Amino acid sequence: MTHQRFIIEMGMGNDLHGGDYTKAARRAVKTALHGAILALLGNFPDLKQDLKVRATIGVQDPSQVDADALRALFPVGDVAIGVVHGGLNSGDAVVAQAAIEVFLPRQG
Repeated sequence: MTHQRFIIEMGMGNDLHGGDYTKAARRAVKTALHGAILALLGNFPDLKQDLKVRATIGVQDPSQVDADALRALFPVGDVAIGVVHGGLNSGDAVVAQAAIEVFLPRQG
């Protein structure tokens, strides 16, 4: 079954004092989720099982992000997390960027 992108949302998050990449990434994902309608899509049982979600997280040190902790933030969908080099570091401050894409089965 082929899918088509239905939603794309961006978010930014930071950890200003602890240098915690997962904390910054979690905040970026939550910011993006506030603009998306994933919870609403979960109300449609036919869509819920076929919904695919791809989250791409950009941070300066991708190996420091716990992708499983981020996956738990998503209310519905088959979630794939990719962590890539990006974001920004400034001293102890870590800034993460998130792009969330939601794919639905191609209609008629």
